[in-house]
Amino acid sequence: MFRFLFDKDTWQEVLDSMSKNKLRTVITMVGVWWGILLLIGLLGAARGIENSFNRQFSDFATNSVFIWGQSTSKPFKGYQEGRRVRLKLGDAKRIEENIEGIEFVVPRNQTNSFVVRNMLSGNFGVAGDYPLLDVVQKKKLLKGEGRFINQTDIDENRKVAVISEDIYKQLFEKDENPFGELIRINNINFKVIGVFEVTPFGGPQTAIHIPFTTFQQIYNQGDNIGWMMITGKPEFDIKQMEEDIKLLLRNLHKIHPKDKRAFGSFNLGDMFKDIVGFLKGMQFLTWFVGIATLIAGVFAIGNILLITVKERTKEIGVRRALGATPFEIKRQIVVEAVFLTLIAGVIGIISGGWILILIDNTLGQGDDATFVNASVSIAVVFIALLILIALGTIIGLIPAFKATSIKPIEALREE
Repeated sequence: MFRFLFDKDTWQEVLDSMSKNKLRTVITMVGVWWGILLLIGLLGAARGIENSFNRQFSDFATNSVFIWGQSTSKPFKGYQEGRRVRLKLGDAKRIEENIEGIEFVVPRNQTNSFVVRNMLSGNFGVAGDYPLLDVVQKKKLLKGEGRFINQTDIDENRKVAVISEDIYKQLFEKDENPFGELIRINNINFKVIGVFEVTPFGGPQTAIHIPFTTFQQIYNQGDNIGWMMITGKPEFDIKQMEEDIKLLLRNLHKIHPKDKRAFGSFNLGDMFKDIVGFLKGMQFLTWFVGIATLIAGVFAIGNILLITVKERTKEIGVRRALGATPFEIKRQIVVEAVFLTLIAGVIGIISGGWILILIDNTLGQGDDATFVNASVSIAVVFIALLILIALGTIIGLIPAFKATSIKPIEALREE
């Protein structure tokens, strides 16, 4: 059925048709080339942004919400408006026991303290944390060794600290080994057990983590906590969980049911969903713009072929008079349309690939890269080629039917 594709005369005729007006052929192909280049380039860039986003959150439990106490805005059960709300360790336990879908509840405390080492010093954030923090917000430890806080540190109220890379640079000499060295926090010596890299969503650049129980002791916090990071199981709606948690906390702290100010919160899961939705919308828009541009380019090929058919009216008449069937005439014109479309498309795919390589080499390097592995899959390239073949075939049928609608005798009279 497809033997004509291997016929030398078929391709000779295609090349002759293209070579009769080289400039027109090139201009015609530019539209398809630009459309496929735009499609590949935008899809690859969108994938690069998505990869960058996923890398930034790869060590973070995204289905999470942060909750802290503020002050009341309504009087309730004998308490006046403006009462300060302090979260307790017991609140964390009650949340874990009563809210469905909870995966982790991580109580945290934080303050600023003056930190000294030898003759170097600075005012840094000090956080009291549990080992669970390293599960929901993974710390990338540097310097080839070291560790995060463990349960023994909690149980024994150890004076150990995990410091950020930025603090290491401020308190230690270049290439100095920090492990086992002492730093003074609130006039108390702490042994450095780890140095971690700060990510864009991993907290302040200057942070020190110490055991939660040690923090309670040296800062006289009792069972108070600053805030909680609460992570839900993937199948549960973190937005609904946030509302359920606040309702429980209002009951525990005797706060008016309609008081919206008593507890502050930041819903990372909700933000994450918005960003994922934006990325999906961007990909949809990319497909829409790319295919629309492709269609415009393919229509240009159809218009040029209509002009070509008009110029070849007499030639078509001779072929019809010599016995060529309408199907053979249509087939030849469709082959020309698909050939032009595919050639322009393949060049566009190659050009788009080079652009993505350029983007990856210039904007895709480093930990803070905007585009990470900006690329398209083989499946996307295959789909693009199928779209080109389909569009080329459809658009080629228009001049093909135009060519066969002319009667042979009328075509032979055409001057």
